[in-house]
Amino acid sequence: MQGSTWSDGIVGLLTGLGLPDMLALGIAYFIGAFILVNFGMISALLLIWITRKAISRMQDRLGPNRLGPYGLFQTVADAAKLISKEIITPSQSDFLAYNAAPILSVFGVLILLAVVPFAPGLVGMDLNVGVLFVVALGSIGVMAALMAGWGSNNKYALLAGFRVVAQLLSYEIPMVLSILTVVLVTGTMSFGRITEFQSLTIGGFNLGIGWLGIMMPAAMLIFFISSLAEAELTPFDLLEAESELIAGFHIEYSGMKFAMFFLAQFVNAWVLSALMAILFLGGWQGPGVGLPVIGPILGLGYFFIKSYAIYVLQQWVRGTFPRIRIDQMMYFAWKVLVPAAVGLIVVQAIAQKLPFPDPVIYAIIFLANIGTIWVVATVLQRYIKSATMGTKRSFEPAALIGTMQKADTYAMY
Repeated sequence: MQGSTWSDGIVGLLTGLGLPDMLALGIAYFIGAFILVNFGMISALLLIWITRKAISRMQDRLGPNRLGPYGLFQTVADAAKLISKEIITPSQSDFLAYNAAPILSVFGVLILLAVVPFAPGLVGMDLNVGVLFVVALGSIGVMAALMAGWGSNNKYALLAGFRVVAQLLSYEIPMVLSILTVVLVTGTMSFGRITEFQSLTIGGFNLGIGWLGIMMPAAMLIFFISSLAEAELTPFDLLEAESELIAGFHIEYSGMKFAMFFLAQFVNAWVLSALMAILFLGGWQGPGVGLPVIGPILGLGYFFIKSYAIYVLQQWVRGTFPRIRIDQMMYFAWKVLVPAAVGLIVVQAIAQKLPFPDPVIYAIIFLANIGTIWVVATVLQRYIKSATMGTKRSFEPAALIGTMQKADTYAMY
């Protein structure tokens, strides 16, 4: 665990005023937690507005444009409406699981903000096992959805809860494997050090464009696709398939409890976008971040531009791709993404053990990623061609009961 610049500054100020060290440290951490929690809650309003505007533009609609400039206050009105609505609890529900699920869903997302480096020295807590922290606590959301499905005492909610286990845990494996490729290259699980590794200094000036996504495009693509499934976005939104499950695992929730699940979903999508920006696009790295005064401000701007750009890309996919079947989703996870990620790790581990200079090793890793993209594209192309004439039947009956025959026009005479 490493000390953060912002916390050290606050602790130094408070101890200078005569407060004990432990009390000053506790106050500093409380301030940081307060800021992060409120940032996550308030940013959900902006994320919902971005989603509505982005998808409406893609579908040739205006989106919210009445309340406030550009419709910015529409989400505020929706939040006020949900707060004022009555909270209805099913009489046969499991009290503990039913009421704890929405709280855990929000908690599991907001706590991930603690290890996100927003700018140089601006991070809640730069853990040396930050990657492990995200992987471990990311399962809280899965447990919350399963608790919601079980505690609701509704068969459709329970079925959606089982789909949570099938989908989120399945796609978490290729996501973790893609993160492992970054850990192997950088040699650290600290998000701060991973970001610092992606600098590019030429002539004493840090250009900040030594992004790992340039060297490992296949790993970045695997992470992005897995993040769509983890955020429950199209084409992997089977957990909330209205035509099959009515509304998913949160069907029996109303009012603010219902809103908490969607708050967690939108913030989780942004957190995954931020993690992708950190792991593959340099995070706060960019031209001029090494400058003494303006550097941290530029870094904060670079980070938000990258993370929100990835979020808009997620919404682009959400507004244009159709929903896939459950069997296609599992096929893609276990027979495409997982083998591709494992192959990348094997090639990368071998390449990093070769007695070659770093540029040669990086070139080998890059070629392995390009080859992986070509192989995956070929496999998917063959699968799409073979499934073009397929039907939605699980099996084709050998014979149908009854046959259709041409009517005899003169039979009635």
